[in-house]
Amino acid sequence: MPTPLHRPDVEDGGPRWGVVRGARLTVRGVVRRYGGIEAVGGVDLVAPGGRITALIGPNGAGKSTLFDCLAGTVRPDAGRVLLGGRDVTALAAHRRVRLGLARTFQQIAVFPTLSVADNVRVGAEQRRGRVAARTVLERTERALGLFGLSGLADEPAGVQPTGVLRLVELARALAGGPRVLLLDEPAAGLDAAQTGRLVAVLRGLAERGMALLLVEHDAELVAELADSVYAMAQGRVVAAGPTAAVLADARVAEAWGGRP
Repeated sequence: MPTPLHRPDVEDGGPRWGVVRGARLTVRGVVRRYGGIEAVGGVDLVAPGGRITALIGPNGAGKSTLFDCLAGTVRPDAGRVLLGGRDVTALAAHRRVRLGLARTFQQIAVFPTLSVADNVRVGAEQRRGRVAARTVLERTERALGLFGLSGLADEPAGVQPTGVLRLVELARALAGGPRVLLLDEPAAGLDAAQTGRLVAVLRGLAERGMALLLVEHDAELVAELADSVYAMAQGRVVAAGPTAAVLADARVAEAWGGRP
């Protein structure tokens, strides 16, 4: 089971991760259509370094499609995506990873026949062309420790419960040393202790300058964690700003199933 909660940026008296520089994700007028349906309709969004930005909205609002456009698995029909000031709109997903963009998925995506450690190592190796093999190992071990997975390192991923697999996926994304981290419902399937660890880890990463953008349906978690919020409905942003103000917006409550 995961180890007790600890500060993510300090272990054994030393720093865990260096300061992240040049972290910023900018979205300008992104449009994505499927046939005659506009799934994303001209979205503008900024996820700055050192902040946690949340993307909320009902099912079908266009959040996952927007994430696919940001990650590079889907090409937008219009608009631009900038990573740290560099236009990456035309770049494939693997090239964005090498530039420091990582993501997790709403549906857990792990390699069930690999060990927990090997799943995490895959994330570290995605940027191997820029780091030494020793660094890959160090990042893997650090990411395992960060999420309390060291004791499960040699266990097959396929036999782990949902909450552990969610942490494995998060550790894999972090092991690559991203500047921008896209998180699609990262708390889904986590118990209270695991959610507490997640909150501490994400706050610690933001404190070191990383830009974090997460899709989340839990209003209480959004209120606790996010510095700012973008609310989507029918493919468009209907409200954006500081978390408390957006969650109190009547348009958001109406679109988000009446939740504050």
